[in-house]
Amino acid sequence: MDYTQVTFSIEPYEEYIADVLAAELGEIGFDSFVPTNNGIDAYILTSAFSEKELKNLLSDFVFDTSIEYIINEIESKNWNEEWEKHYFEPIVIGEECVIHSSFHKNVPRVKYDIIIDPKMAFGTGHHETTSLMIAEILKMNLAGKEVLDMGCGTAVLAILAAMKGATKLTAIDIDTWCTENSMENIEQNHVSGIDVKLGGAELLDGLHFDIILANINRNILLADMEKYATCLKEGGFLYMSGFYKADIPLIEVEANRNGLAVESFQEKNNWVVVKTKKE
Repeated sequence: MDYTQVTFSIEPYEEYIADVLAAELGEIGFDSFVPTNNGIDAYILTSAFSEKELKNLLSDFVFDTSIEYIINEIESKNWNEEWEKHYFEPIVIGEECVIHSSFHKNVPRVKYDIIIDPKMAFGTGHHETTSLMIAEILKMNLAGKEVLDMGCGTAVLAILAAMKGATKLTAIDIDTWCTENSMENIEQNHVSGIDVKLGGAELLDGLHFDIILANINRNILLADMEKYATCLKEGGFLYMSGFYKADIPLIEVEANRNGLAVESFQEKNNWVVVKTKKE
Protein backbone atom coordinates (compact mmCIF):
# COMPACT_ATOMS: atom_id res chain seq x y z
CA MET A 1 0.00 0.00 0.00
CA ASP A 2 1.25 3.48 -0.88
CA TYR A 3 1.41 6.15 1.80
CA THR A 4 1.46 9.94 1.83
CA GLN A 5 3.89 11.61 4.20
CA VAL A 6 3.08 15.10 5.41
CA THR A 7 5.88 16.96 7.18
CA PHE A 8 4.56 19.61 9.58
CA SER A 9 6.66 22.51 10.86
CA ILE A 10 5.30 24.33 13.93
CA GLU A 11 6.41 27.86 14.84
CA PRO A 12 6.91 28.45 17.69
CA TYR A 13 7.38 24.73 18.43
CA GLU A 14 6.00 23.17 21.61
CA GLU A 15 5.76 19.42 22.16
CA TYR A 16 2.20 19.62 23.49
CA ILE A 17 1.09 21.45 20.32
CA ALA A 18 2.56 18.63 18.20
CA ASP A 19 0.72 16.09 20.37
CA VAL A 20 -2.62 17.85 19.86
CA LEU A 21 -1.97 18.16 16.13
CA ALA A 22 -1.27 14.43 15.92
CA ALA A 23 -4.47 13.63 17.81
CA GLU A 24 -6.55 15.77 15.44
CA LEU A 25 -4.80 14.32 12.37
CA GLY A 26 -5.75 10.88 13.64
CA GLU A 27 -9.40 11.86 13.34
CA ILE A 28 -9.04 12.44 9.58
CA GLY A 29 -7.20 9.20 8.83
CA PHE A 30 -3.53 9.73 9.66
CA ASP A 31 -2.28 6.64 11.46
CA SER A 32 1.40 7.09 12.29
CA PHE A 33 3.49 9.97 13.62
CA VAL A 34 7.22 10.50 14.07
CA PRO A 35 8.49 13.51 16.05
CA THR A 36 10.93 15.91 14.39
CA ASN A 37 12.94 18.82 15.80
CA ASN A 38 10.23 21.36 14.98
CA GLY A 39 7.06 19.34 14.35
CA ILE A 40 6.01 15.89 13.19
CA ASP A 41 6.02 13.65 10.16
CA ALA A 42 2.53 12.18 9.71
CA TYR A 43 1.55 9.26 7.49
CA ILE A 44 -1.75 8.34 5.86
CA LEU A 45 -2.83 5.89 3.18
CA THR A 46 -2.70 7.79 -0.11
CA SER A 47 -6.19 6.56 -0.95
CA ALA A 48 -7.51 8.15 2.28
CA PHE A 49 -5.69 11.50 2.02
CA SER A 50 -7.65 14.70 1.41
CA GLU A 51 -5.74 17.98 1.33
CA LYS A 52 -9.07 19.81 1.65
CA GLU A 53 -9.74 18.03 4.97
CA LEU A 54 -6.20 18.85 6.09
CA LYS A 55 -6.62 22.56 5.28
CA ASN A 56 -9.95 22.65 7.13
CA LEU A 57 -8.34 21.05 10.17
CA LEU A 58 -5.48 23.57 10.22
CA SER A 59 -7.81 26.54 9.74
CA ASP A 60 -9.79 25.45 12.83
CA PHE A 61 -6.76 24.44 14.90
CA VAL A 62 -7.15 25.32 18.57
CA PHE A 63 -3.76 27.00 19.01
CA ASP A 64 -2.79 30.32 17.44
CA THR A 65 0.44 29.08 15.95
CA SER A 66 2.00 28.90 12.49
CA ILE A 67 1.89 25.42 10.93
CA GLU A 68 3.35 24.76 7.50
CA TYR A 69 3.39 21.41 5.72
CA ILE A 70 5.04 19.60 2.82
CA ILE A 71 3.39 16.62 1.10
CA ASN A 72 5.44 13.67 -0.16
CA GLU A 73 4.21 10.49 -1.84
CA ILE A 74 6.08 7.42 -0.61
CA GLU A 75 5.95 3.75 -1.47
CA SER A 76 5.36 1.06 1.13
CA LYS A 77 8.26 0.67 3.56
CA ASN A 78 9.42 -1.75 6.17
CA TRP A 79 7.84 0.21 9.02
CA ASN A 80 9.58 -1.78 11.74
CA GLU A 81 12.87 -0.70 10.18
CA GLU A 82 11.71 2.92 10.14
CA TRP A 83 10.77 2.79 13.82
CA GLU A 84 14.13 1.17 14.63
CA LYS A 85 15.97 3.96 12.82
CA HIS A 86 14.02 6.92 14.10
CA TYR A 87 12.01 6.40 17.23
CA PHE A 88 11.16 3.16 18.98
CA GLU A 89 13.49 2.15 21.81
CA PRO A 90 12.76 -0.29 24.66
CA ILE A 91 10.88 1.29 27.56
CA VAL A 92 10.46 0.09 31.14
CA ILE A 93 7.30 1.15 32.98
CA GLY A 94 6.84 0.82 36.72
CA GLU A 95 9.97 -1.36 36.99
CA GLU A 96 7.71 -4.30 36.14
CA CYS A 97 6.96 -4.05 32.42
CA VAL A 98 9.32 -3.69 29.47
CA ILE A 99 8.06 -3.02 25.96
CA HIS A 100 10.42 -3.63 23.09
CA SER A 101 10.47 -4.78 19.50
CA SER A 102 11.66 -8.13 18.20
CA PHE A 103 14.80 -6.50 16.78
CA HIS A 104 15.99 -5.15 20.16
CA LYS A 105 18.91 -6.75 21.97
CA ASN A 106 19.97 -6.61 25.64
CA VAL A 107 16.43 -5.94 26.85
CA PRO A 108 16.10 -5.38 30.64
CA ARG A 109 14.68 -8.39 32.52
CA VAL A 110 11.46 -7.57 34.37
CA LYS A 111 8.26 -9.37 35.33
CA TYR A 112 6.26 -8.57 32.17
CA ASP A 113 8.13 -8.68 28.85
CA ILE A 114 6.05 -7.47 25.89
CA ILE A 115 7.15 -7.59 22.26
CA ILE A 116 5.56 -4.94 20.06
CA ASP A 117 6.41 -4.53 16.38
CA PRO A 118 4.27 -1.44 15.78
CA LYS A 119 4.35 -1.03 11.99
CA MET A 120 1.77 1.73 11.44
CA ALA A 121 -0.12 1.22 14.72
CA PHE A 122 0.00 3.50 17.74
CA GLY A 123 0.92 2.05 21.12
CA THR A 124 4.52 1.35 22.06
CA GLY A 125 4.38 2.75 25.58
CA HIS A 126 6.41 5.83 24.67
CA HIS A 127 3.48 8.22 24.56
CA GLU A 128 2.35 9.48 27.95
CA THR A 129 -1.19 8.13 27.54
CA THR A 130 -0.03 4.58 26.83
CA SER A 131 2.48 4.55 29.68
CA LEU A 132 -0.17 5.97 32.06
CA MET A 133 -2.56 3.19 31.08
CA ILE A 134 0.11 0.53 31.51
CA ALA A 135 0.97 1.88 34.95
CA GLU A 136 -2.71 1.56 35.93
CA ILE A 137 -2.92 -2.03 34.60
CA LEU A 138 0.13 -2.96 36.67
CA LYS A 139 -1.85 -2.02 39.81
CA MET A 140 -4.86 -4.20 38.92
CA ASN A 141 -5.84 -7.71 39.98
CA LEU A 142 -7.13 -9.01 36.65
CA ALA A 143 -7.35 -12.73 37.44
CA GLY A 144 -10.46 -14.06 35.74
CA LYS A 145 -11.64 -10.61 34.63
CA GLU A 146 -13.32 -9.70 31.34
CA VAL A 147 -11.47 -6.76 29.79
CA LEU A 148 -12.04 -4.46 26.79
CA ASP A 149 -9.16 -2.64 25.07
CA MET A 150 -11.00 0.05 23.09
CA GLY A 151 -8.96 1.72 20.36
CA CYS A 152 -6.38 -1.02 20.84
CA GLY A 153 -3.69 0.17 18.38
CA THR A 154 -0.98 -2.46 18.85
CA ALA A 155 -3.04 -4.31 21.52
CA VAL A 156 -0.28 -3.65 24.07
CA LEU A 157 -2.85 -3.02 26.82
CA ALA A 158 -4.78 -6.20 26.06
CA ILE A 159 -1.55 -8.20 25.95
CA LEU A 160 -0.48 -6.94 29.38
CA ALA A 161 -3.98 -7.60 30.76
CA ALA A 162 -3.76 -11.19 29.47
CA MET A 163 -0.35 -11.61 31.09
CA LYS A 164 -1.90 -10.43 34.38
CA GLY A 165 -4.57 -13.11 34.28
CA ALA A 166 -7.57 -11.65 32.44
CA THR A 167 -9.31 -14.63 30.85
CA LYS A 168 -11.62 -13.02 28.31
CA LEU A 169 -10.43 -9.98 26.40
CA THR A 170 -11.74 -7.98 23.48
CA ALA A 171 -9.53 -5.58 21.48
CA ILE A 172 -11.29 -3.19 19.08
CA ASP A 173 -9.96 -0.63 16.60
CA ILE A 174 -11.41 1.15 13.58
CA ASP A 175 -8.15 0.79 11.62
CA THR A 176 -7.32 -2.37 9.66
CA TRP A 177 -3.59 -1.71 10.16
CA CYS A 178 -4.17 -1.78 13.91
CA THR A 179 -6.25 -4.95 14.03
CA GLU A 180 -3.80 -6.81 11.78
CA ASN A 181 -0.84 -5.59 13.84
CA SER A 182 -2.66 -6.48 17.06
CA MET A 183 -3.06 -10.07 15.94
CA GLU A 184 0.62 -10.25 15.00
CA ASN A 185 1.68 -8.87 18.39
CA ILE A 186 -0.69 -11.21 20.27
CA GLU A 187 0.85 -14.19 18.48
CA GLN A 188 4.41 -12.97 19.18
CA ASN A 189 3.67 -12.70 22.90
CA HIS A 190 2.07 -16.15 23.11
CA VAL A 191 -1.04 -14.92 24.93
CA SER A 192 -4.53 -16.26 24.37
CA GLY A 193 -8.13 -15.28 24.95
CA ILE A 194 -7.97 -11.96 23.05
CA ASP A 195 -10.70 -11.44 20.44
CA VAL A 196 -9.64 -8.72 17.96
CA LYS A 197 -12.45 -6.86 16.20
CA LEU A 198 -12.46 -4.24 13.44
CA GLY A 199 -14.89 -1.39 14.07
CA GLY A 200 -16.05 1.07 16.70
CA ALA A 201 -18.46 1.35 19.62
CA GLU A 202 -21.25 -0.21 17.55
CA LEU A 203 -19.56 -3.57 18.21
CA LEU A 204 -20.22 -3.34 21.95
CA ASP A 205 -23.93 -4.19 21.84
CA GLY A 206 -24.59 -7.23 24.03
CA LEU A 207 -21.06 -7.39 25.47
CA HIS A 208 -20.19 -6.93 29.16
CA PHE A 209 -16.88 -6.23 30.88
CA ASP A 210 -15.36 -5.86 34.33
CA ILE A 211 -12.70 -3.43 33.08
CA ILE A 212 -12.71 -1.13 30.05
CA LEU A 213 -9.50 0.53 28.86
CA ALA A 214 -10.17 3.37 26.39
CA ASN A 215 -7.09 5.27 25.23
CA ILE A 216 -8.49 7.24 22.32
CA ASN A 217 -9.14 10.99 22.35
CA ARG A 218 -11.48 13.34 24.15
CA ASN A 219 -14.11 13.75 21.46
CA ILE A 220 -14.53 10.04 20.80
CA LEU A 221 -14.63 9.31 24.53
CA LEU A 222 -17.37 11.88 25.04
CA ALA A 223 -19.35 10.55 22.09
CA ASP A 224 -19.06 6.87 23.05
CA MET A 225 -19.07 6.96 26.86
CA GLU A 226 -22.73 5.97 27.02
CA LYS A 227 -21.89 2.79 25.10
CA TYR A 228 -18.99 2.05 27.45
CA ALA A 229 -21.17 2.58 30.53
CA THR A 230 -23.89 0.31 29.13
CA CYS A 231 -21.56 -2.65 28.64
CA LEU A 232 -19.69 -2.13 31.92
CA LYS A 233 -20.76 -4.46 34.73
CA GLU A 234 -22.04 -3.05 38.03
CA GLY A 235 -19.02 -2.08 40.12
CA GLY A 236 -16.79 -2.23 37.04
CA PHE A 237 -14.13 0.29 36.11
CA LEU A 238 -13.65 2.44 33.01
CA TYR A 239 -10.16 3.88 32.53
CA MET A 240 -9.89 6.67 29.97
CA SER A 241 -6.88 8.45 28.51
CA GLY A 242 -5.96 10.39 25.40
CA PHE A 243 -6.72 13.89 26.70
CA TYR A 244 -5.31 16.67 28.87
CA LYS A 245 -5.80 17.51 32.54
CA ALA A 246 -7.86 20.55 31.52
CA ASP A 247 -10.36 18.20 29.86
CA ILE A 248 -11.19 16.32 33.08
CA PRO A 249 -14.26 18.47 33.95
CA LEU A 250 -15.84 17.68 30.55
CA ILE A 251 -15.06 13.99 30.97
CA GLU A 252 -16.48 13.98 34.51
CA VAL A 253 -19.76 15.62 33.50
CA GLU A 254 -20.36 12.98 30.82
CA ALA A 255 -19.24 10.19 33.16
CA ASN A 256 -21.68 11.31 35.86
CA ARG A 257 -24.47 11.53 33.30
CA ASN A 258 -23.89 7.83 32.56
CA GLY A 259 -23.69 6.61 36.14
CA LEU A 260 -19.89 6.66 36.35
CA ALA A 261 -18.08 8.25 39.27
CA VAL A 262 -14.55 9.62 38.84
CA GLU A 263 -12.39 7.99 41.51
CA SER A 264 -8.92 9.26 40.64
CA PHE A 265 -6.60 10.46 37.90
CA GLN A 266 -2.89 10.30 37.17
CA GLU A 267 -0.94 12.91 35.20
CA LYS A 268 2.17 12.85 33.05
CA ASN A 269 3.32 15.93 31.13
CA ASN A 270 -0.23 17.31 31.26
CA TRP A 271 -1.72 14.10 29.78
CA VAL A 272 -3.96 12.13 32.14
CA VAL A 273 -5.63 8.79 32.76
CA VAL A 274 -8.96 8.97 34.60
CA LYS A 275 -10.38 6.04 36.60
CA THR A 276 -14.17 5.84 36.88
CA LYS A 277 -16.45 3.31 38.57
CA LYS A 278 -19.97 2.23 37.61
CA GLU A 279 -22.14 2.91 40.64
